[in-house]
Amino acid sequence: MKIRTRLTLLFTLITAMLLSIYSISIYYSSKEAREKSFFSELQNEAIAKADLFFRSSLPEQEMHKLYKNNTRTLNEVQVAIYNSNKQLIYHDDAKVDYVKETPEMLAQIFQKKKINFFLNDLQVIGMTYHYEGKTYAVTAAAYDQYGYDYLTHLLTISIISFFSILILIYLAGIFLSKKALSPLSEMVIQIKKITAGKLQLRLKTTKEKDELNELAQNFNGMLERLENSFDSQKHFVSNISHELRTPLSAIITELELASEKDKTKEEYRETIQYALDDARNMVKLSNSLMDLAKASYDPNEISFSEVRLDEVLLESYTKITKENSGYKVSLNIEDSVEEHQLIIQGNEYLLQVAFNNLIDNACKYSPEHTCLIDVNTNSKILTMRFTNTGNSINKEDLQHIFEPFYRSETSRQEKGHGIGLFLTQKIILLHNAKITVLSEGNETIFAVIFDIV
Repeated sequence: MKIRTRLTLLFTLITAMLLSIYSISIYYSSKEAREKSFFSELQNEAIAKADLFFRSSLPEQEMHKLYKNNTRTLNEVQVAIYNSNKQLIYHDDAKVDYVKETPEMLAQIFQKKKINFFLNDLQVIGMTYHYEGKTYAVTAAAYDQYGYDYLTHLLTISIISFFSILILIYLAGIFLSKKALSPLSEMVIQIKKITAGKLQLRLKTTKEKDELNELAQNFNGMLERLENSFDSQKHFVSNISHELRTPLSAIITELELASEKDKTKEEYRETIQYALDDARNMVKLSNSLMDLAKASYDPNEISFSEVRLDEVLLESYTKITKENSGYKVSLNIEDSVEEHQLIIQGNEYLLQVAFNNLIDNACKYSPEHTCLIDVNTNSKILTMRFTNTGNSINKEDLQHIFEPFYRSETSRQEKGHGIGLFLTQKIILLHNAKITVLSEGNETIFAVIFDIV
C-alpha cells in the first residue's frame, strides 16, 4: 500500500472516530436533555391540572371532556390525584389508566415528595400537592412523541452527515496527500536517473525548512560522499597500478637485458640483486596495501582487546632496529605515566603497523637516522611524540601529508610509496585517537593523542 493511500485511510479513520465520538455525545446529551425537559413539562402539567381541579369551578365531567378533546390532536398528559388516604379523587381517564398507581407507589410519593421513572415508553412523575392544609399525591404520565421524533430525526441526520463527511474527507485526503507528497514523487523520478556513471546529479532543493527538503539535502550529501569515494577509489587504483608497474617494468627490463647478452658472474649477481630489490619493494607495497585494507574494515568487524601501548612500542622499536641496523631509536616513557593509563581497547597488529610507519618515517628522513619517542600523560590524555631532526616540511606539503600516494619533492629521494602516513592516520582514527604533525626549524614531530578513560 502506498504512503498516500495509507495516509488518506488513516486520516479518514481518525476523522470517523472523532465524528463518531462527537455524534454519539450529541445524541446522548440530546436524549438526556429531552428526558429532563419532558419530566419538567410533566411536573408543570401535573401542577396545572391540580390547580385547575382544586381552584376552578369546572366540574369533573368538563375536565374529562377537555382531556379527550386534547388527545385527538396531541398526546395529552394523563393526570391522577389521590388524597392522603390513598383514595383516587380525580383521574383524566380511569378507563385507560397508564400508571396503575399502587399503594406502595403512593406511599413512596408521600415519603419522597417527588419521584420520576419510565414505564415502558411512558415517562411518569409523582409528586405531592398541598391545598388548604391537606397533602395530595399527583401523578402525571405521557409519551413524548415530539421528543422521540426529534431524536429520530437527529439520529437520521447524524448518520447521513457522518457518511457524507467521511466521503468528502476521503476525497480531500486523496487530494491533499497527493499534493503534499508530489515533491516526494518528483524526488523518486530524479533518483531513478542517478546511476554509478551519473553520481554528479543532485536532487532539487528548496528554501523550505520541511522534512522532504531536509531529506533531499541529506541525500545530496550522501551522493557527494559517494562521488568522492568513487573518485578516491579510481585515483587509488590508478596510483596502485602505477606503483606496481614501475618495479615490474624494472624487473622485466633487467631480466631481458641479462638474457640478451653474455655477462660475467659479477654482472649476473648485480642484475639479480637489482631484481631482488625491486621484488622486495613490491612486497613492501603489497604488505602496505594489505594493511590498508585491514584498516579500512568496518570497526565492528575488527577485533579489539586490551592492549598495552608501551609493549606495542617496544615491539615496533625492536622490529625497526633489527631490520635497519643504521637506525637509532630512543624510547622515553615518563615516570608520571601510570600502568593503567597505557592500556586501551585496540587492535595490537594495526597499532604496531602505525608505530612502525612513524618510527621508520622519522628515521628515514633524518640525516642521522634517529627517532626520539616521548610518552607523557596528564589526567585526560596520553601523548606519544615521534621526533626526528633534519630539514623541516614546508607548509604546502604539510597540508597533503596524510593523503594517499602523496610524496613531496624531498621525499622522492627516499624509497616509498606514499601509503604509510595515510595508513597510519586511518589506524589512529580507528582507535578514536588523533594524530598531528608539527615541523619547525630542524625538527618534525608527529604526535599521537589517546583519550584516557
